[in-house]
Amino acid sequence: MKSENKQEEKPDLIEEAQAEKPQDAKKAVRELREELNKVNEEKEAWFAKKNELSKQISEKIELIKKLKKERDDLTRKVKELKEERDKQNTIIKSKIEELKKLNEKKRKILQEHNITKDPSQIARQIERLERSIETEAFSFEKEKKVMKLINQLRKEYEEMKKLSGEWESANILSREIDELKHKTDQLHKQIQEIAAESQKKHEEMLKVSKEVDELRAKENEAFEKFLEFKKRFTEINSQLKDSLIEVATSSQKVEEARSAAKKERKKKETEILKSKEEEVEEKIKKGQKLTTEDLLIFQKMNSGSEQ
Repeated sequence: MKSENKQEEKPDLIEEAQAEKPQDAKKAVRELREELNKVNEEKEAWFAKKNELSKQISEKIELIKKLKKERDDLTRKVKELKEERDKQNTIIKSKIEELKKLNEKKRKILQEHNITKDPSQIARQIERLERSIETEAFSFEKEKKVMKLINQLRKEYEEMKKLSGEWESANILSREIDELKHKTDQLHKQIQEIAAESQKKHEEMLKVSKEVDELRAKENEAFEKFLEFKKRFTEINSQLKDSLIEVATSSQKVEEARSAAKKERKKKETEILKSKEEEVEEKIKKGQKLTTEDLLIFQKMNSGSEQ
């Protein structure tokens, strides 16, 4: 029959489009998205760790600057105190030389005048003896002896009185030297304390500097990891885009195949209907009996012609 000739077998376009496995492409997209999310989490975690390490490094660098300033201030103070101490030592040396000259002068005077006692010692001895007469109950004979001794001492003292200035100067100078030595000792003690504090700051600064070096190594490692996962993220993202294009292309092909199949079906139906109409017209011409299906087709034909 004419209709049978038109219904030749043609390739199924939908099956042909689906043969390209769009479901596999969708599965690949799903898996790539999951992997992309995991890689992104890793990437962001390493970036956050890198930032945290950078923050710690900045804080420790600020601490190093603070410690360095404190150390330098202490070192400068030590230098100033050492200069002051050296100045005091110079003064002490000068006064010691002056005292040596006075003592040498005293020695010569004592030799020239055959003096064996210090005038100040004689004055104190006279004062003690006079006080003993006033406060103690001596016998007449003992008091006479004591008075005789006092008179002898006074005579000696009067002879040496002109030399007492040398003794007084030496005593004053000796006291000044002692005071200066005490002050120098205090300065030395202060220098040691401040130098120890400065050393402590220096050691703490070195310790923090070492910590900074360790943190920088970890920061570099974290950044390398971040770059590694960023590169992997870019690669997967590129694969995902390709897979999405593949899925979109496959879906488009399926839609196009469905549309083509629909047109093909409609074309076949039209051809069959036309063939049926020709058969009905032929039966009518020949006066043959029409079947129920023929009547429906004939009715459709008339309905179409009225329109």
